[in-house]
Amino acid sequence: MDYNIRSVRIWEFVKDFLTINLGMAIYALGWAAFLLPYHITTGGMVGMFAILYYVTGFPIQYAVLIANILLLAISVKPLGWQFVIKSAYAVLALTLFLSVGQKVMTDDNGQFIQLMGEGQDSMACVLGAILNGVGVGTVLLSGGSTGGWDIVATLVNKYRNISLGRVMLYLDLLVIASCLPIFHDWRMVVFGYVTLAIYTYVVDLLINSTRQDTQFIIFTHHYREISERIIHETAHSVTILNGEGYYSHQDIKVLITIVHKREHLKILRLVREMDPMAFVSQSRVEGVYGNGFNAIKA
Repeated sequence: MDYNIRSVRIWEFVKDFLTINLGMAIYALGWAAFLLPYHITTGGMVGMFAILYYVTGFPIQYAVLIANILLLAISVKPLGWQFVIKSAYAVLALTLFLSVGQKVMTDDNGQFIQLMGEGQDSMACVLGAILNGVGVGTVLLSGGSTGGWDIVATLVNKYRNISLGRVMLYLDLLVIASCLPIFHDWRMVVFGYVTLAIYTYVVDLLINSTRQDTQFIIFTHHYREISERIIHETAHSVTILNGEGYYSHQDIKVLITIVHKREHLKILRLVREMDPMAFVSQSRVEGVYGNGFNAIKA
């Protein structure tokens, strides 16, 4: 492998993990500083274990760690080592930051400090949700995963034609709704859904909507190498068209592929490695139907 390519890969690897650290720190801050002190939950696996914490007092970070270890163990083969390693690192970072955050936000009597003051549940809900969204969006932009429902949804999507967004939405709605029979408190349900809505909106703002997919049109002479890597590294296919440059009258291959939004960075990186002179067009697409995406329902 060329030395420059190796150096770029190492730097990208380090940058991704630094970004995951930043994202998990922001995410943990939202929970420790605003959501947990005001007894607020939301969707996701962390939200589910927040409910467990409110009921039993079992540390939320340890519950998250144990559950994700089990999920990652069964995900190595179907999802690949790269996904598992980044997800495992994000989970470890989240466990550490949640532990530190809760210690900082706890007073001498073992009670959470309410930064916004008593009765400021609404403001705490908004600020916690925003921080959660910024944190998760930052991790997703690095090509990583926060674990939890991301792993469950990815596994389901691999074997069933159900979109990632739909799987996570169903799980989130179920977790928040469970607050009513457990606590008999409509306040927790309402704040849970408000937190989920704000959090989802913020994530969408950061990554141009996780429910959108990305179409690439790639003009390259290294079409075989790029196509092979796309197929093996993303599990998506490639369509190859014959093209001709009108000015140069030279033949060139045109690759067309559609991938999930979270995979766009991977495509750009592998194209740069295989053919730095390639001409690439990237665009957002909605309503992608077929194998690996959404089922056609009309």
